[in-house]
Amino acid sequence: MPIYAYECTACGHHFDKLQKLSDPDPAICPNCGKENTVKRQITAPQFRLAGGGWYETDFKGSGDKKRNLVDGGGSSTGSTGGGASSSD
Repeated sequence: MPIYAYECTACGHHFDKLQKLSDPDPAICPNCGKENTVKRQITAPQFRLAGGGWYETDFKGSGDKKRNLVDGGGSSTGSTGGGASSSD
């Protein structure tokens, strides 16, 4: 469920509300109690996809290789950083 930001045009009170897409917008300001003064604000999404599991695209053709966005797009044929070493 999305979180919507609202502002009362009468008192200037800002508040957020978690609601379904199908739910109606609130009509009464929780601060001043006036009706029909609440307007929905336009906001940008506040999330970021980060971590090692996000790829540029998961639907590339069979001949294309996936690039991991976290490693800067390095190829999968690079060195693995050496093998096991023994210390005597």
